[in-house]
Amino acid sequence: MQRLIALLLCLFSPLCLAVCPWNDARAQQEITSLQRQLQHWDEAYHRRGLSLVDDEIYDQSRARLHDWQRCFPSTLATPNPLAGTDGPVRHPVMQTGLAKLADEQAVADWIARREDIWIQPKVDGVAITLVYRGGLLQQAISRGDGHSGQDWTAHVRQLPAVPSRLAAPGEVILQGELYWRLEQHVQAARGSAGARGRVAGAMASNRLDTDTAAQIGLFVWDWPNGPEQMTLRLQRLAAMGFSDSQRFSLPLQGPAQAQHWREQWYRQPLPFATDGVVLRQGTRPPAERWQAEPHWAAAWKHPLRKGVTEVRAVEFRIGRTGRITPMLQLAPVHLDDRRIRTLSLGSLERWRELDVRPRDQVAIALAGHSIPQLDSMVWRSTERAEVAAPDPSQYHAHSCWQPAPGCEQQFIARMVWLSGKQGLGLPGVGQGSWQALLDAGLLPDLLAWLELDAATLQQVPGIGKARASKLVASFALARQKPAGRWLKALGMPVNLPLTLQPDWDVLAARSVAQWQAEPGVGKARAEQLHTFFHAPELQLLRHRLHAVGVSGF
Repeated sequence: MQRLIALLLCLFSPLCLAVCPWNDARAQQEITSLQRQLQHWDEAYHRRGLSLVDDEIYDQSRARLHDWQRCFPSTLATPNPLAGTDGPVRHPVMQTGLAKLADEQAVADWIARREDIWIQPKVDGVAITLVYRGGLLQQAISRGDGHSGQDWTAHVRQLPAVPSRLAAPGEVILQGELYWRLEQHVQAARGSAGARGRVAGAMASNRLDTDTAAQIGLFVWDWPNGPEQMTLRLQRLAAMGFSDSQRFSLPLQGPAQAQHWREQWYRQPLPFATDGVVLRQGTRPPAERWQAEPHWAAAWKHPLRKGVTEVRAVEFRIGRTGRITPMLQLAPVHLDDRRIRTLSLGSLERWRELDVRPRDQVAIALAGHSIPQLDSMVWRSTERAEVAAPDPSQYHAHSCWQPAPGCEQQFIARMVWLSGKQGLGLPGVGQGSWQALLDAGLLPDLLAWLELDAATLQQVPGIGKARASKLVASFALARQKPAGRWLKALGMPVNLPLTLQPDWDVLAARSVAQWQAEPGVGKARAEQLHTFFHAPELQLLRHRLHAVGVSGF
């Protein structure tokens, strides 16, 4: 029953949909592998100040682990990512975390239940507690596990952004973010630019040089023992020199404003990296009652620039020239309002180098905000699925002129090129048309369609009388196309020099040296042209075109 309840809950998570159908033994194996990867990242970041992976990838990987464990509650519990990060110095007030609001509806629901709400950019740095007594900086404590952390006082006293003296009596406890200063930083364009890792590395170093210290700024996001009212807190923080707290803490009237400021701070220049916005109630409980995940503050992250998803299958597409392109079929991932399910790896060599298999987890990014590309391997499935790649020696510029077994993809690619704008430019004829004719057994070779009539075409599933008539009309146009268009449609490797007439016999009689003498034709292209006009398959096609009256053949 426990497993059934977990699986039903998991139906509401897109991550779970991809991974729940495992047996318990496999689940334990995969979960343990991911736990080790996360522990490796945690140790590098918290112990050595090294950020081995982008924050987005880390957050999604940890969320994936959480969902896996909801699917399989019998597996071992996940260690606290902050376990072992505590230090010898106890925080005077707990450093809280933040609940994450998933979407606009979650934000609207959170706002609807509260009053006196404020919004701040979620500065992407490292959290710190500052303790002033009698106006003097006494302690600077790293976040650690939220209860205690490392003593960073010596390093922090070297930071120009952190005043060593405040014009404020008594004890002042501040919580904030040390961040790396960035000029005109646009988060949507540049991401976090490794900013958090730079600060973490600097604070973990044995010696902090002057130039590095000058690059580290401070954003105070709370004053736990300060005035109860937010407006007064911000005014007094500004008077103490923390003007950014007032500048970047704004009253919020509703979800529309939250959306506005999230978008504004994501796409407009700021002096620091951000990874979202923080919603806060102006009033909150006394500091001694603060908990690890407060009910009075929450984070709404920026849209993902990189998405972690699962590889469901590895397929191989063979193009017109015989090039083999590995394609990853992915569990759908949303990036910048796009739903990505397929990704090209570019070349067979790259796939072999990466060794991507089904069930691997990969990070996807958008190149130029439009083209999905593989950003990185996040972790590999413990069970390596077998993937059979095509033999590249079997596919080249002169293979698959007929749809023999294993040749269907390259043959169809040749047909699409032939009818496309770069070839004959036949209206209404594309991949769907050619695939239908091939499936019906009507394309035994590249030019068999020239002999098809309307009556025959109407017998093909999916092609009715009207479409058959349009296809016949397009096929008839092909006979009128000039020889130059036909040569390109058949796959001539370069455009014909303007000085040459597109006549097959004349061009076929040229030697490699004669081709190479043409402007812009080097040795490699000359050899390709000579091979093209002497290929046995092209000789046969040339005779077919001559027989149907195409000029130049």
